[in-house]
Amino acid sequence: FQKQVCNDIGRRLTVLEDAWAQGKLSAPVRKRMSLLVQELQQQRWDAADEIHRSLMVDHVNEVSQWMVGVKRLIAETRALPSGDTDGSAGTEQEGP
Repeated sequence: FQKQVCNDIGRRLTVLEDAWAQGKLSAPVRKRMSLLVQELQQQRWDAADEIHRSLMVDHVNEVSQWMVGVKRLIAETRALPSGDTDGSAGTEQEGP
């Protein structure tokens, strides 16, 4: 099941990547996606989710093919144990 989820997210993000590379995304969508990435990197899930929702409302025709993948990425990343989202898995120290 997890592999299916990852594959689905990957396929949808590839659609996003292709649209971005081909210049098919409007400036407002590119700007909000850049902000969304920053929020994810800072593990601010609610802020990332809010940007996702605003994109779905304001630019649904432009983002509908791939935004489900972004939504799932936010949900799956949020569900990871803290520390596993930045490639440092296994580096956390045990508490007392």
